[in-house]
Amino acid sequence: MTSETQHPPQASGIDSVSIVLPAKNEAESLRGLLPNIRREFPDAEIIVVDDGSTDETAKIAMDNRVRLLQHPYSMGNGAAIKSGARAATGSVVVFMDADGQHDPAEIPALLQLLEQGYDMAVGARSFNSQASLGRGLANTFYNRMCSWMVNQEVRDLTSGFRAARTGRFREFLYLLPNGFSYPTTSTMAFFRAGYPVAYYPIHARERIGKSHISPLRDGLRFLLIIFRIGTLYSPLKLFVPISFLLCITGLGYYLYTFLTLHRFTNMSALLLTSSLTIFLIGLVSEQITMMMYQKSGKS
Repeated sequence: MTSETQHPPQASGIDSVSIVLPAKNEAESLRGLLPNIRREFPDAEIIVVDDGSTDETAKIAMDNRVRLLQHPYSMGNGAAIKSGARAATGSVVVFMDADGQHDPAEIPALLQLLEQGYDMAVGARSFNSQASLGRGLANTFYNRMCSWMVNQEVRDLTSGFRAARTGRFREFLYLLPNGFSYPTTSTMAFFRAGYPVAYYPIHARERIGKSHISPLRDGLRFLLIIFRIGTLYSPLKLFVPISFLLCITGLGYYLYTFLTLHRFTNMSALLLTSSLTIFLIGLVSEQITMMMYQKSGKS
């Protein structure tokens, strides 16, 4: 894998920190997590975004005197992230899961990377700390594919434990989905806009309570993340290989039919025209992607 030459980030201080926790029925874990965060960061703004919980999530947040935002119904993890990012008043916003998997004591390590000049710092989980073998293998595949696309090492594409400069993160709120793929989208958006991203190794603990991710229901969504990654960052890297494969197949099939039937068949024509169509779609998508990030490039 090649790596593009980049200038080292310039050091930059942090004025204030907002910690955002999207929560849906996480009262059990919040009872211990919120006091722990307050002890670690007594001056930080702590925001709990209650995404339509039916348990005591809101009550636990109010009892701990943190800032509470409530959705009238469950709108999704990404929607909760967007609500928290819009409301954050700190110059840096830290996102962490409310299920107890992330250790607040590791937040300073992420902030230190931002102080060194990075615009986003992500807590990269080890393979052994993935929720399951299947999800670990899937995340490994996502990481390698995205590393190829951005020509940089992507150590954890789907980690929800991250810190970012608030202004930078808000630039891409319109891109973030309301579901579970906000980490993927935000990471690729930062790379596409040329904002430096750093990783810090963490070990995610076993979550408290039941996971809201269903392998059957969300399996297709995670597969669609692959195509979202491609169209979000560099469409040509997704469309050109497909176009090339169809072109080679069409030419190969034409050679076969020419030698055996001495004619050009409809299948060869279909494969070759499909190859050209997909390539042209990739070109148009690349132009649209450049327009999407034009604002970020000027800021």
